[in-house]
Amino acid sequence: MSEARVDAAPLIALRGVTKTYGEGTAAFQALRGVDLVVERGEFIAVMGPSGSGKSTAMNIVGCLDTLTSGDYRYAGVPVQTLDHDQAARLRRHYLGFVFQGFNLLRRTSAQENVELPLLYRGQRKAERAERARRALADVGLSGWEHHTSAELSGGQQQRVAIARAIVTEPMVLLADEPTGNLDTRRSHEIMELITRLNVERGITVMMVTHEADMAAYAHRTVRFVDGVIDEDTGRGAAAVPLAERTGA
Repeated sequence: MSEARVDAAPLIALRGVTKTYGEGTAAFQALRGVDLVVERGEFIAVMGPSGSGKSTAMNIVGCLDTLTSGDYRYAGVPVQTLDHDQAARLRRHYLGFVFQGFNLLRRTSAQENVELPLLYRGQRKAERAERARRALADVGLSGWEHHTSAELSGGQQQRVAIARAIVTEPMVLLADEPTGNLDTRRSHEIMELITRLNVERGITVMMVTHEADMAAYAHRTVRFVDGVIDEDTGRGAAAVPLAERTGA
């Protein structure tokens, strides 16, 4: 595939994606034919009730799960054709992850936590340390490099988790309820940080959230219901069901 074709392709494109867990009478269809296009630089809030399929879709985008049928393309590359090692390289080099649980090693310093993705990539110690320090500075934690997670507040721990996600300079940040364990003030601080990364770095953001005030930071809201996308709206646009917009 030529570089020009890759650049012209949407960054993320799901076409007719389904996901079924189990077999026979125990089968559960988590996704029922999802079409979703995400362009470079977008900030999308993914919403929906529990069991709606939003987290399944995010896991497929993040190469943490595989689709049952349909097509998933990352920058024009058909992800479902990648082998295990190729999918792992996509995950390590192009995707960053932030979760509701901070998932930090508690007896390990903030800097060492941030260095972990670079360690897995085999980068040298000095380079890892320098990039981790820069990432921590980017999230406002200069001077906190040697504090363990037990010595940090919840908001600071989430900042460390975001630094760990961006230290590899990913094109996409996948955030699953990144403010779910934080109070209101710290939630808005984290959202302002994620917004800055989107605006200043051009990092594409897909964020699962149940909270409307957190979703308001995004340019666009995609709402899942019963394994399909029910609404796909831009900020300030009227909420129009997908079926009405497509004439279905």
